[in-house]
Amino acid sequence: MGNMLLEIRSLHAGYGQTSVLHGLDLTVQKAEMVSILGRNGVGKTTLLRAIAGTIGAQRGDIRFDGMSIVGEPMHQRARKGIAYVPQGRDIFPSLSVADNLKAAAFGTKRADWKQAMESLYSGFPILREKADERGDSLSGGQQQILALARALITRPSLLLLDEPSEGIQPSIVDQIADTVKSINQQDGIAVVVVEQNLEFVARMGAHCRLVDRGQIVLQCDPERIVNDAELQREFLGV
Repeated sequence: MGNMLLEIRSLHAGYGQTSVLHGLDLTVQKAEMVSILGRNGVGKTTLLRAIAGTIGAQRGDIRFDGMSIVGEPMHQRARKGIAYVPQGRDIFPSLSVADNLKAAAFGTKRADWKQAMESLYSGFPILREKADERGDSLSGGQQQILALARALITRPSLLLLDEPSEGIQPSIVDQIADTVKSINQQDGIAVVVVEQNLEFVARMGAHCRLVDRGQIVLQCDPERIVNDAELQREFLGV
């Protein structure tokens, strides 16, 4: 297995009897950063949900750290090191920032959760500043940072992010891109990010996988997509 963290082979997944992914293949190395790009409706979010376990695989295999996780529930995958931040942030709106973090920490059953929280407060000073404020009182960007911190407190080896820049002001988008890049480089956490914002993807330096009709059709560096208007028109509808 060597350096392989995630290996997806011939994955079919979707909703009810409908398949959205049609034999998709994807590999992610340990500490690699991968962006999943494509038009709306081609299966990007479905892919993240199938990896996280919020939907099941219809056919095919998903291997994490050398073991098949097909059929395993989401909480078991989370304990193995898969953290998922879905579109829309997924925080507890009525809980304080501190209680949002504690709730995520308790789920991991780690004895050192207090140290983990302190480390996150150091990394994200805005969360310490807002510790006693309700989740729904935060701005969109602050909620995204809280959602990221909730995922990181579980100490994952794979972080799945769905549209982290959506609905966030540009200055905060850059901050989030730099934070994700730092998480990847300093902590060695592999990242798979679904994103429409090409500047965000380029700032992170993520390896790109283009999805079309439920399959990955191209692998390339972000610079190629940023500089290739024809590619953007064909696969992104830009």
